[in-house]
Amino acid sequence: MSPTVDSAVSAVRTYIEQHRAVFLDDLVEWLRIPSVSAQPDHAPEVRRSADWLAATLRETGFPTTEVWPTPGAPAVFAEWPSDDPEAPTVLVYGHHDVQPAAREDGWDSEPFEPVVRENRLYARGAADDKGQVFFHTLGVRAHLAATGRTAPAVHLKLLIEGEEESGSPHFRALVEQHADRLAADAVIVSDTGMWSEDTPTVCTGMRGLAECEIRLQGPDQDIHSGSFGGAVPNPATAAARLVAALHDEHARVAVPGFYDGIVELTDQERELFADLPFDEKEWLRTAKSHATHGEAGHTTLERIWARPTAEVNGIGGGYQGPGSKTIIPSSAMVKLSFRLVAGQDPDHIEKVVRDWAAQQVPDGIQQEITFSAATRPCLTPLDHPALQSVVRAMGRAFEKPVLFTREGGSGPAADLQEVLGAPVLFLGISVPSDGWHAPNEKVEIDLLLKGVETTAHLWGDLADTWRRAP
Repeated sequence: MSPTVDSAVSAVRTYIEQHRAVFLDDLVEWLRIPSVSAQPDHAPEVRRSADWLAATLRETGFPTTEVWPTPGAPAVFAEWPSDDPEAPTVLVYGHHDVQPAAREDGWDSEPFEPVVRENRLYARGAADDKGQVFFHTLGVRAHLAATGRTAPAVHLKLLIEGEEESGSPHFRALVEQHADRLAADAVIVSDTGMWSEDTPTVCTGMRGLAECEIRLQGPDQDIHSGSFGGAVPNPATAAARLVAALHDEHARVAVPGFYDGIVELTDQERELFADLPFDEKEWLRTAKSHATHGEAGHTTLERIWARPTAEVNGIGGGYQGPGSKTIIPSSAMVKLSFRLVAGQDPDHIEKVVRDWAAQQVPDGIQQEITFSAATRPCLTPLDHPALQSVVRAMGRAFEKPVLFTREGGSGPAADLQEVLGAPVLFLGISVPSDGWHAPNEKVEIDLLLKGVETTAHLWGDLADTWRRAP
């Protein structure tokens, strides 16, 4: 007879409590490795971090653990097949590299000497992302202990990147190179967070990103504004006009074709966003801003999670020093970024932006637009069976209703979705106060163990759901 829900929850919690101390000791050991991918002098430490994780996953029980080299920092791959050949395959994504950190940045303790204060573990990487990667190790063992299995209920794979904090420059090529071995029915991203300690949430999507720089060239050199002003085009003026034309009076992006194909929010999604305990005044304080602004007809949360945007990241041209210099500058530049939502194609966005920009520039101004590599948006429908498994597993762990969010930023999750053709689910327990990238980064130990508990329930639920799915 299968155990009841209550007995399964109890068995998982008992196992976690029995192994809590060793789990935290091991995590502390990993956090001591300063795996800062952005600093070349730390490259040996990033490699040591990968080797440490591979060895630990082997000790956890994964029969296959490998360190995959890239032209930059190495990634770690692990695989643990299920005893059931019909079980679904799940790939867990995270990263083992961390942001730079030094005591003089404002830390209360050494960033790579972890300390526990008031049931919080302080160290660089405690939340972003080593802590959230590591809860999978105890989670799978608790899953086995509570179910009596000798292998997970799903074919379980892990891909733990080593360059996420450096922009994942080699990640897509790595995924394409190993696409056959990474093939999965679903991807779990554990590099994310929750709304708050009291409000467990699951993220359902991330926006994509397209970026460009527009350089405008007018006269062959700076020229006298008295002798030539009013008679030749000014590239700084052209840059200002271009920026002014980017939005209409309703703060909608005015580039023709920009909204083509987007997946609109459903009434249900808008209601779920509205259910979150959002304090706009507190949000403004966090944003260090003094008023909200954005596309008419949408709330603040809708604007940052589910609507596309165009932002001016930089604008320049002409004299920038003290006093005046009466010139027509020879050149000007604008840096733009576009956050994209489900249904938008970065290639299409590049085309329509190029066409739009060409129409804004007067004769006599040469224009050059350079686009960076784009990130595609990803979105998992609310009724997707894998998403519902994550929600149920988290609900069992937290014993609270689980609400839904999206992520306004962008990340490599979309590469996994696009290359592997699998839905991406987000499972994280970090909260805003954890201070990612900031001094005194920490993770709430109780929430970390809730992450362990969630994964212990997740693999069985996913296996059952896939068998029942048509």
